[in-house]
Amino acid sequence: QVQLVESGGGLVQAGGSLRLSCAASGIIFSIHTMAWYRQALGKQRELVADITSGGTTTYADSVKGRFTISRDNAKNTVYLQMNSLKPEDTAIYYCNAKSTRFARLYDYWGQGTQVTVSS
Repeated sequence: QVQLVESGGGLVQAGGSLRLSCAASGIIFSIHTMAWYRQALGKQRELVADITSGGTTTYADSVKGRFTISRDNAKNTVYLQMNSLKPEDTAIYYCNAKSTRFARLYDYWGQGTQVTVSS
């Protein structure tokens, strides 16, 4: 059974920092592209950052220079370090694991963790 369990969300003042973690089980973690998405109230889910199995990262323009995604394959965990947080970063943050093998897409989601940034 595949599980992605997020932690580290909470309430923080603008300008503060949070570190999200996502612990994966039931998958071969190292071969998956891991990503963080977020969904604010009334908005569509959007990609925040992702990191490939080879360590290549991409970021949404809105978080470049403030957020850092990283992974520890030995711990089956992906992280999102969020600095200089803004009220507009308030959202539910979801962990995602994705891989393609033998032409089949494997796509898994966590249940999400709430991040609230107060002004």
